[in-house]
Amino acid sequence: MQFAKTNEIIEKKSKFYGYLLSCESEAEIKSALEFLKKEHKKATHICWAGRMKTPFFEKAVDDGEPSGTAGRPILGVMQKKDKQNAAIFIVRYFGGVKLGAGGLVRIYAKVAADLLN
Repeated sequence: MQFAKTNEIIEKKSKFYGYLLSCESEAEIKSALEFLKKEHKKATHICWAGRMKTPFFEKAVDDGEPSGTAGRPILGVMQKKDKQNAAIFIVRYFGGVKLGAGGLVRIYAKVAADLLN
């Protein structure tokens, strides 16, 4: 699987790995998600968002994080930067310290923004 860009951020002992994928279909996103699940078998969460222009597609997935704290912030960054035909996946390994809803929103948005800069 060829990702356009990757990064890593550590926040209060949790590790976040970001992956940017350029794609043309929902099937490519599904394939990339399956690949990441195999690569990061012990990850706590693999949250993601994807956007496509034609056919129109937008989706945000929290993957077990509190509702609206992961997928929506990622999608919001993509919308703000008008990034289309792409998906951002963020893999989280929980480090034992809870970040709270606000902390999760901030870190997921930061990882996504770093990928798009």
